[in-house]
Amino acid sequence: MSQNPFKDALHAGQRQIGLWSNLAGNVSAEIIAHSGFDWIVLDMEHGPNDLGEIVSQLQAMATGTAMPVVRPPWNDFVVVKRLLDAGARTLLIPYVQNAQEAEAAVAATRYPPRGIRGVAGGARASNFGRKKGYLADAEETICLLLQVETAEALEQLEEIASVDGVDGIFIGPADLAASMGHLGDMNAAPVQAAIREAAQRLAKIGKASGILSAVEEDARRYIEWGYVFVAVGSDGGLLARHADALAAKFKA
Repeated sequence: MSQNPFKDALHAGQRQIGLWSNLAGNVSAEIIAHSGFDWIVLDMEHGPNDLGEIVSQLQAMATGTAMPVVRPPWNDFVVVKRLLDAGARTLLIPYVQNAQEAEAAVAATRYPPRGIRGVAGGARASNFGRKKGYLADAEETICLLLQVETAEALEQLEEIASVDGVDGIFIGPADLAASMGHLGDMNAAPVQAAIREAAQRLAKIGKASGILSAVEEDARRYIEWGYVFVAVGSDGGLLARHADALAAKFKA
């Protein structure tokens, strides 16, 4: 066991149901962390999060059921270093296009000689220096997910997924649709065919596949296709839809 239950579940092929979080608030993160989800993405790429806000959300989620998954804004070793030091144990790296970029992401999460992560003696990740075995154990506790979200990257899916240290591949449906000439139409037949084929290809090499859909019918279809870690909505979407519906009841 790796001390990261989400990572262990992916390697065991156990389905993990998640939620996206882009509200950038510690209170909202605490609320959804106790809802029963297995994982929740704290989004720095498309959400208005900075490092301090991520730390407060990690603290708020500490006693919940869901594993925090932090998506940095880019495949940047400086950002990755700071997130790991802050206590993030699972990262979702966006827009990985080839095996070389996958290798760079892995290197950013490993201490020398395996990688280039800088060493901090008293960071939050090691309980401010109290966890004496952290440097030796850190690698096995970290779960690294990579986003494949263009037609070009899909052509190299197996090469990206097979890089040592990659625990799962997340297919980004919106950007994939855009790269295939179907901006805003993730349900276009060619896009859906590519999404289904990606799950099959990843299953053949024993790598966990992930995806997001806020539409229940689509999410259930992805689960049927074999996706292992599936996000089924977002906190912002839930708030907007339910607020709209409540207002409409009384304003009609």
